[in-house]
Amino acid sequence: MLTQEPSFIADGMLGKLSRWLRILGCDVEYMPDVSDGALLEAAEKSGRTLLTSDVQLHRLATRQGVESHLVDDSSEAENLAKMARRFGVKLEVDLKATRCPLCNSPLREVACEDVAGRVPPSSLRGYKQFWMCLNSKCGKVYWQGSHWMRIKEILREAERYSF
Repeated sequence: MLTQEPSFIADGMLGKLSRWLRILGCDVEYMPDVSDGALLEAAEKSGRTLLTSDVQLHRLATRQGVESHLVDDSSEAENLAKMARRFGVKLEVDLKATRCPLCNSPLREVACEDVAGRVPPSSLRGYKQFWMCLNSKCGKVYWQGSHWMRIKEILREAERYSF
C-alpha cells in the first residue's frame, strides 16, 4: 500500500475525473490549456503522476521516465475503480480530506451563519453542514445536497468494478 497520498497532473480531457479525484481527497492539478511538453515538464518537476487520455502523450511520458497513467473511455465508475487499484485511491468521501472540485484547494467546515447570503435560503434551511474552499479566489461553498445521492451511487458502482 502507498505510504504517501498520490498526486496527479491531468490533461485537458480529464476535467471530470480531476473533479472526482479531488472529491476523494486527491491532489490533482488540472492543466487544460497547456502543451504536452509543459504537462510533461510539470509532472517531472513536481513528481506528480500524469493522467492522460492521449496515447501518444502517455508513450512519450513513459519514454522520458515520467510516471503516467493512460485513462481510457471507460465510465466514471470504471475509471475511479482503476485509480483505486493502481494508486490506492479510497473510493469514499472523507469530508476532512476532500478538496475543492473546482480549484483543488482544501475545504474547511464552516458554520451556517458564515455562508448566509452565499447559498440559496432553502439550502440554508435544509442543511446544517457546509464546507468552504480555502482559496480566497474561489471560496466556493459545498453541502450534501441532492447531488450527494449520485456521488454515492457512482462510488458504489466503482467499488463493484474495483475487485
